[in-house]
Amino acid sequence: MTGGFAEELAKFKDPGLARELVSAIGRLAPEGGATLMEVCGTHTVSIARAGIRDLMPAGVRLASGPGCPVCVTCNRDIDTVIALARTPGVTIATFGDMTRVPGSTSSLLTEQAAGRSIQIVYSPLDALTLAQANPEQQIVFVGVGFETTTPLVARSVKRAADLGLKNFSVFAAHKNMPGALEAIVADPQLKVDALILPGHVSTIIGARPYEFLAEKYGVPGVITGFEPVDVLQGIAMIMCQLHEGRSEIEIAYARGVMREGNPHAMAAIDEVFETCTATWRGLGDIPGSGYRLREQFAEFDAVRRFQPEVEPTIEPKGCRCGDVLRAHLAPSDCPLFRKVCTPENPVGPCMVSSEGSCAAYYRYY
Repeated sequence: MTGGFAEELAKFKDPGLARELVSAIGRLAPEGGATLMEVCGTHTVSIARAGIRDLMPAGVRLASGPGCPVCVTCNRDIDTVIALARTPGVTIATFGDMTRVPGSTSSLLTEQAAGRSIQIVYSPLDALTLAQANPEQQIVFVGVGFETTTPLVARSVKRAADLGLKNFSVFAAHKNMPGALEAIVADPQLKVDALILPGHVSTIIGARPYEFLAEKYGVPGVITGFEPVDVLQGIAMIMCQLHEGRSEIEIAYARGVMREGNPHAMAAIDEVFETCTATWRGLGDIPGSGYRLREQFAEFDAVRRFQPEVEPTIEPKGCRCGDVLRAHLAPSDCPLFRKVCTPENPVGPCMVSSEGSCAAYYRYY
């Protein structure tokens, strides 16, 4: 093992186990190489921080996919939130990173500087509390994220209905992961040999919703945790499948994921939301990949309630976030990367979120 590899492995909590896993990956890797895609932003950061790409054998490529919820939120949705922020009497309640995402001509941070009411919250329940404490103000919670965050938003809407709150509503831009993964593996321009599947999402939905990827497309996947050794274990299990010619969905994160998922969380989603076509940045419209409020909860739909006038959508000039999210392009290959687009001056959302591929590359490579 080279001195560089030894230095990288020394960073792990268990260097000996990491060394064994890296050795197994090298031994089992296909001769012609393989492209593995991680589809979770937290995995992207873990891989970059731990230098896992540098530990891979020749020909094994780790590609970052559409696993950052802020990043895949399309410009039209950002513009709609900005239009809601400009609505008199409305306070936007949102997670912090959403305030910095550029829309077509503005951002929530810019709107806040212009005097619009923008509140940073850490949970949809905080937005609910805000609505209860400010009955004269209309509170709109910006709901973005995958299946991990959707159940709590569903519970918040249900709670607002039970309380009879008339000043709480949600801009629902939630998405589910399986539909996006099908778009990825069916992309003729991108040959993905296997998937490092998301741990957080899978604690909710389990493993079964991914099984079609192995059965229909022959693409194996492993659900894994977020510690660097977890990621290496997941990659080693994938290499074993490729070596043996198997295509299965396996769980390496058994301490957090059950194959059937979390039935209570899924029931909460199903009670309040129904699936719909959603527009993903870089992937376009994907049927069944989004969530919208069911008709019985339509009064809590902020767009229905306020019907904001949304400006024409303009994509940021030169930004290649869409190509990065499809793994057609590495962040460092974008002509704006580090030159024009930086965390202090992000042109696209992949540089805004801490889980964005561009932000991870900027910080660690």
